[in-house]
Amino acid sequence: MSAEQTIGRLTDLAAMPAAALPPQARRLARFSLFDWMVVARAGADEPVSRIIRDVVADEGGRPVATVVGAAARAPARAAALANGTISHALDYDDTHFAHIGHLSVGIMPAALAVAEQCDLPAAQACDAFLIGAEASCRIGMVLGRRHYERGFHQTATAGAFGATVAAGRLLGLTAAQQRNALSLVATRASGLKSQFGSMGKPFNAGISAANGVEAAALAARGFIACDDGIGAVQGFIDTHTDDASEARGWAAPPPGRFVFEDNKYKLHACCHGTHAMLNALAEARRQTDLPADRITRIMVRTNPRWLHVCDIKAPRTGLEVKFSYAFLAAMALHGVDTAADRAYVESLGADPALIATAQRVVVTGGTEISDTAVALTLILASGERIEVAHDLAAPLSEPQLQAGLRAKARALLGEAAAEALWSAVAALDTLTARQLAAHLAPAD
Repeated sequence: MSAEQTIGRLTDLAAMPAAALPPQARRLARFSLFDWMVVARAGADEPVSRIIRDVVADEGGRPVATVVGAAARAPARAAALANGTISHALDYDDTHFAHIGHLSVGIMPAALAVAEQCDLPAAQACDAFLIGAEASCRIGMVLGRRHYERGFHQTATAGAFGATVAAGRLLGLTAAQQRNALSLVATRASGLKSQFGSMGKPFNAGISAANGVEAAALAARGFIACDDGIGAVQGFIDTHTDDASEARGWAAPPPGRFVFEDNKYKLHACCHGTHAMLNALAEARRQTDLPADRITRIMVRTNPRWLHVCDIKAPRTGLEVKFSYAFLAAMALHGVDTAADRAYVESLGADPALIATAQRVVVTGGTEISDTAVALTLILASGERIEVAHDLAAPLSEPQLQAGLRAKARALLGEAAAEALWSAVAALDTLTARQLAAHLAPAD
């Protein structure tokens, strides 16, 4: 199935003037930048992060870009590979449900690395991320859900096109060069869901960013790809989905409202499929005092797709707790901070109080519930029923989002480090990309 207009639309998007970017989308892109820097810093000491830094250091090359957690700099492509991997190590980054992937970890590392290489303003890097993220969303929507269900990880596949748009924009590619870069990355974009649960999942984000930098750099030097590696017969779309729809991806094309504006941020350090439930529980607790021992049953109604993802009944490890409706509900009702990654210790699954509450949780699926929503019923010992629903699709106000992201940053990094990053992003218009990236390197 061909999608012949997509590569031209992506090329036009890459050239969009900064002044034409929707103001709301630009503000949200800065929230994404802050959140990405937080999760990158927080994931810097994970085993996969140490491995990828060692590989990058062994390769050497021209030291132009910062690597999270490393004193030495690296080539732009290598830094993008490392930083994409490191920032997805905790799986605590943003999610776009229409795109079905994580935008910041596959695109922001490419934008920042190239902006450092070219010594550009930090705000220019953030704008390039925004345009790259929009490109990734659009091609992800053209590919459709079947692409994801077939086993492709769109953070890496659609993400590579977004990373190429961001990198190409910062390198100043002409329209013809940008088209070449996009066509070239079509033969490079890759990433499989079979890697979920292993170090291969965060690596998928790294290869998205690295592929984008590589394709843009080659195109800048005159590398020629086929005319359309994306939408032509036997192009990327034709070979990677049987449910392509250009109309779905470009129904309301830029420069109107960006679909990026539907991006969602993880405010709990667990599977995004459980967040609607946790937010509903928080709302119920705001309405009335809810000691866990007063609740005889917690009934969770969710979209059936999540029953195969985050309904582990008896988690054995802290990681498995992140994918357990029952235990996460118990944590929330017992006042355990679900935003703090360090809360998910191995002993959680053996905690008697949590087990007792978790056993009162009943999870069922209903096709009437959207991917982003949940319906919750709490039955109290008195017989009282509390009904509450939550849908992540409902946008948070900017003050709510700011408060949530800053609280998450404090939970992950501590007060001082969190506020230092917030101040840096707040001063974005006065910083170079190199000055901003310095906040990702170890302190002297």
